[in-house]
Amino acid sequence: MNEETVVRTAVPRLVVTQDNEFWFRAAREGRLEIQRCADCHVLRHPPAPVCPECRSFDWDTVESSRRCTLHSYTVLHYPRDDAFDYPLTVGLVDLEEGIRLVADIAGVDRDELEFGMELEVGFAEHAHGEILPQLRRPRGSRR
Repeated sequence: MNEETVVRTAVPRLVVTQDNEFWFRAAREGRLEIQRCADCHVLRHPPAPVCPECRSFDWDTVESSRRCTLHSYTVLHYPRDDAFDYPLTVGLVDLEEGIRLVADIAGVDRDELEFGMELEVGFAEHAHGEILPQLRRPRGSRR
């Protein structure tokens, strides 16, 4: 999408806070950053202000390899929104680092999806020009 493209969408703009701004900035730069507790080193996603394990407010980030396996997926047909192509396939993946991520799947036929299949996290422009993760076949993999 570019400035000349007008998309009618009910999708709200992203809500960027001091706790998740790093994540959206990294996505714009083509990186997947994971929040990590600075005290107990537990990874967490989505980003949050406090560690669910030790209750610490101190955190840093680690960069993900972006390698993942498909845990589950669903195919959305309705409600339709002009910001997406339908049917829209959305996957839940297990990142190599041990946490899960939800994103749409691009470039893979629904008939080819199998639980446990290898995917990788890429990035694509979504509604309002925002850059968000998108699941794809790993670079160099065969169909």
